[in-house]
Amino acid sequence: MTSFWEYIMIIKRDYYLNQLIASRHNGLIKIVTGLRRSGKSYLLFHLFCDYLKEQGIPEDHIIKVDLEDRRNAPLRDPDALLAHIDSKMVDDKMYYILLDEVQHVPEFEDVLNSYLKIDNADVYVTGSNSRFLSTDIITEFRGRGDQIHVYPLSFAEFMSVDNRHPIEAWSDYYTYGGLPHVLTLETPRKKIDYIKKLYSTVYINDIVERYKIKGEPELKELIQIIASAIGSSTNPNKLANTFKSIKNVSLSNKTIDNYLTYLCESFLTEKAIRYDIKGKKYINTLSKYYFTDVGVRNAILDFRQQEENHIMENIIYNELKIRGFQVDVGVVEHRTTDKDGKRIRKQYEVDFVANQGSQRYYIQSAFIMPTDAKERQESASLLNIDDSFKKIIIVKDYIKPKRNQEGIVTIGLIDFLLKPDLLNW
Repeated sequence: MTSFWEYIMIIKRDYYLNQLIASRHNGLIKIVTGLRRSGKSYLLFHLFCDYLKEQGIPEDHIIKVDLEDRRNAPLRDPDALLAHIDSKMVDDKMYYILLDEVQHVPEFEDVLNSYLKIDNADVYVTGSNSRFLSTDIITEFRGRGDQIHVYPLSFAEFMSVDNRHPIEAWSDYYTYGGLPHVLTLETPRKKIDYIKKLYSTVYINDIVERYKIKGEPELKELIQIIASAIGSSTNPNKLANTFKSIKNVSLSNKTIDNYLTYLCESFLTEKAIRYDIKGKKYINTLSKYYFTDVGVRNAILDFRQQEENHIMENIIYNELKIRGFQVDVGVVEHRTTDKDGKRIRKQYEVDFVANQGSQRYYIQSAFIMPTDAKERQESASLLNIDDSFKKIIIVKDYIKPKRNQEGIVTIGLIDFLLKPDLLNW
């Protein structure tokens, strides 16, 4: 059996590594965030360290502290951590300070701030919750924090260590997700057991302990409801009604809203807000929630609900986020009249409005379009958008890209996932 590190060392995470390289010596605290076990430590302690050594940085000028390691528990005291780092800095040459899971250190803001004015200190930290991005920390750093957000493996990264045809590998990816360690496990049973244990003993416990949640059963029920309805619009009111009608449990809108926030802050899920395309404004009445890793989503449901079309939509969302897009759910209104002259107002939904700088793409996840009628149905929302940004339909079929007479481009899922430039076709 291939060892974990032998297997993982061949995965290239150049997108994130290049961000770290570009941020060297920029006077900011580099904050690497992301879901636990998504590869942050490997990125920082192996890929980035190897790069520094290749650039001729002496090993004793790379100060590494893994704060999740029980052996380093004494260094979770902020003063002890400061003293430890200071003791390693013995000359005026540049030191690279790498701290893993720094949220274990109380008052870590003060520790990090202590190195902001030291010219020969370049600081990089990882953490597994958005506590790093809170208003307090932004104020504390005075704009001197630089976030690099790491996702589980994209399909392209997954394929970099899988020799099968992408269509064959796809079934594993949408079932078990992209947590790096899953790739080292040989059997479906081991993969399933690992993800389920990770969810129940790490992710849930993190949320319960961090936010001092007393209603753990209700939290788990809420997560299951969200997991079973990916791609569906919802809000705390609708979820409260679901709890009352199906579970016969009363859970307040405020509590549900807090729980949803906790899930996002822990990077277990992400929230996509509805955006009125013609009105150019956000609509906060309903939102969609997607899971950062679909393997974790499937584990939450005990791998029972394997609706490939919904999982595909979640993966497309994740891929767009990995590529640095701001992703919203689009709503476009169309007004017409019926045969009696009565005005009719109809809303169409665009799965994703992906923005990055001056770029924008309207994207539909269609799974299959076996008939002309189905193609017209999937195109309806896009045809009602009256601007000139590119409109794209992604289908599961392994097809060559094509463009219809209305300018709508249809591309295959595998090509979309493996060829980032295809959006500009």
